[in-house]
Amino acid sequence: MPLSDELVTQQTMSWVREFIVGLNVCPFARREVERDSIRVCVIRSKKVEVALEELAAEIGFLDNNVETETTLLVFPTLFKGFFQYLDFVSLAEDLMFEQECEGIYQLATFHPDYCFSGAEPDDVSNYTNRSPYPMLHILREESVEKAIEFYGDTSTIPDANIEKMIETGADSIDKIISKCMKVET
Repeated sequence: MPLSDELVTQQTMSWVREFIVGLNVCPFARREVERDSIRVCVIRSKKVEVALEELAAEIGFLDNNVETETTLLVFPTLFKGFFQYLDFVSLAEDLMFEQECEGIYQLATFHPDYCFSGAEPDDVSNYTNRSPYPMLHILREESVEKAIEFYGDTSTIPDANIEKMIETGADSIDKIISKCMKVET
């Protein structure tokens, strides 16, 4: 039985609250969670072309809805394989360039099997970009710049996150993600 969009949205937001905010993976996320300015769009397509159309439509939505700070495009039925997902990310970045989104929006990437180049699949550092479902995070560049201005030197965040993942450990992180997946509607 397929998961409802509502359940996928609840699981995703649980992951944002429990993992991203709870472990302070992104120091900017708490504010947006509290402001309820994160939009989650569940994309059910099984075709890459349609997923790209949905990305373009969501950029249009963000252009017209400034109160929505950021969007998570969640793909519960597409991109089961990480390398297939990376191919899609490349196409998504090309589309954003063609749509002249450079300097306006940027993408952050998350996948259940995320693996950084040069890292082993079971390396705990990969958890910084692992999520319950494959997803794209569309961020407003202007907001990112303001957050960096407020936060200061953000270059230390990735290394601090890797250290956090090591300290927390894969088993504990798996438990957090598993708990997020047990959210009920």
